[in-house]
Amino acid sequence: MRLRLISVLVATLCPVLAQATWQVVDVEQGKRVEIDRDSIVALSKTDFTAKGRLVLDRPIVDPKTSASYIVIEIFNRFNCEERSYATLKRSYYKEDGSLLRQEEVINPYDMPVRSGTPDDRLLREVCRPKLPGGAATSVGETVDKVNAAANELRKLNEQMVEKEVQKNLNILIRSSSPALATKRVSSRRKVPPMPAPVIDWDYAGEGGPAHWGVLKTEFAACASGRRQSPIDLRDGIAVDLEPVRSAYRPVPFRVVDTRRNLSVSVSGGGFDLLGRSYELSRIEFHRPSEFTIKGEAFDMEAQLVHQSIDGKTAIVSVLLEKGVENPVVQMVLNNIPLEKGGEVAPPTLNLDVPALLPENRAYFTFMGSQTTPPCSEDVLWIVFKQPVQVSTAQLAIFQRLYPPNARPVQPAFGRIIKESR
Repeated sequence: MRLRLISVLVATLCPVLAQATWQVVDVEQGKRVEIDRDSIVALSKTDFTAKGRLVLDRPIVDPKTSASYIVIEIFNRFNCEERSYATLKRSYYKEDGSLLRQEEVINPYDMPVRSGTPDDRLLREVCRPKLPGGAATSVGETVDKVNAAANELRKLNEQMVEKEVQKNLNILIRSSSPALATKRVSSRRKVPPMPAPVIDWDYAGEGGPAHWGVLKTEFAACASGRRQSPIDLRDGIAVDLEPVRSAYRPVPFRVVDTRRNLSVSVSGGGFDLLGRSYELSRIEFHRPSEFTIKGEAFDMEAQLVHQSIDGKTAIVSVLLEKGVENPVVQMVLNNIPLEKGGEVAPPTLNLDVPALLPENRAYFTFMGSQTTPPCSEDVLWIVFKQPVQVSTAQLAIFQRLYPPNARPVQPAFGRIIKESR
């Protein structure tokens, strides 16, 4: 019976697997990179479009929807002569294969492709001649399909065995003791879920930073994490750090009042570092600064939050001190929402993001976390050493709108901090 079931399931699954067009081009820890060679379209002799995707080993939480995804499908434009690419669209898929969300890149920008990276392997597949009859399908893809089918068969078989055992056990219990059967059914009733906590996280009081870790189970890292941010930056290892190759530019923006601080959503621009590209998604303001340098805090801090296509987070911190008026900050303040929780998206203005960065790009870098719940770790931090100035009047507006919204400095726990020498 078991062999017959396996044979039927294999026969059922094989036609489905045969329809797959994804080809594995790279495997790294925690993910694999694939390309759909049938999607490659030539725009010219050197320009092509193609679909690629990252298949993650474990699902990650999407900050925009709070749901989880495990596959990121990317529609890119490639230039084979200049060895560059630009992302045109991203699609995020759940574990069950359903689409979570899609996003069109309004202003796609070209990023250089570095040798040896997953982007380099995608570029090679796009730019090489297309082989007929699916001959380009890799051995790795075939192995993945066989493993997937075997895992599916194993799960189905385990479910059948469990159901059969449970069925026989229920029959035995009913025949031996009806009262025991009733008791067993009662004991399997679901316990009603605990009510949601009524205290929301904040920067003071019962919901303040000292209590974040116990407000919700998903906030546990705020209390137990060993790589929490912010930290006091001192005793860094002075080395020749790779320059941050930025591709920021003036972009459309939306000013959002989050009730706790002012956040600016942007579309486009980013930077490239250590073979990974990060795209800017938002800018958040904190008063006073969350990071300190040798114990010294600054008047404010602007945090530029980025994400890579495989879900990695990088945050660039710009420290702000009292001085002359800052034009970028002023444009944000000019578009403050009229109500708490509101937002303003000026249709004819672009935010000059490059003007927010300091002239001297020396920086500290280390691994840390988000500075707000759920305090997720594995965040790459880049903190520029040179502060940027904002005026007294601009500081006064932030002070009037929001109480202090900086998380206290967290223990470094022996983390390595590198700094530009």
